Amino acid sequence: MTTLQVVSALYSRTWLTTLRRPVVLLFSFVQPLMWMLFFGFLFERYELVDAAERIYLDFLAPGVCAMTVMFGSSQSGIGWIRDLQTGFLQRMLRSPQSPRALLAGKILADVTRLVLQALVVLGLALALGARIETRAAALLPALGVLALFATGFSCLSCTIALKTRAQEAMAVFVHVVNMPLLFTSTALVPHRQMPDWLATVSVWNPLTLTVDAWRGALLGGELPPLSTAAILAGVAAFFFLVACSAMRGCAKAD
Repeated sequence: MTTLQVVSALYSRTWLTTLRRPVVLLFSFVQPLMWMLFFGFLFERYELVDAAERIYLDFLAPGVCAMTVMFGSSQSGIGWIRDLQTGFLQRMLRSPQSPRALLAGKILADVTRLVLQALVVLGLALALGARIETRAAALLPALGVLALFATGFSCLSCTIALKTRAQEAMAVFVHVVNMPLLFTSTALVPHRQMPDWLATVSVWNPLTLTVDAWRGALLGGELPPLSTAAILAGVAAFFFLVACSAMRGCAKAD
């Protein structure tokens, strides 16, 4: 098989696995819907700096979209744990195919799903009353930023899964990493309305970069900064290589 065929095969297999568990996919929309219902209307009278004409739900919706991508990508590695337990991944790693192609197929499928989920969440936000002002020239690059963030975080999740081989470790990762990233980002609160120390921390948060780019595209039709795309691309490439190394280590261990 060529590299492209391997990527395509893993892409299709990952999608089939997802579609065979429609209840899990459906429930992945419950959490973002609850965040928008509870937080969106609880803080309806929250005054936004430099955006007096907007309601809090307008501001929150892009953040919840990015949060959905983060939570979904952090669980990407769980699929590898199942494959390790059944021996399927070991058999794939013993084949002549490159681990990079195997990983690329899975990550590409996961990222595609997560970007589509973010669009569905955006649709739910619009149904709840959120208002956006975007344009295709800004929306498409912003979706690319979401995809880069999802790629990096999915690769990190796969690395932890391959190293620990335990679903319990993935549960710890989801809660210990996701919640601090969420609450130290601009997903829920504008940068200017954070305490000074938290605003300083948020600048270094990759979720903040993603949310700001996505929000700028949705609420103002702004193109994502090239620096944001470059940083997230670098992070994604780094964790992809780390995950590939973990796959090679997994093959040698078995």
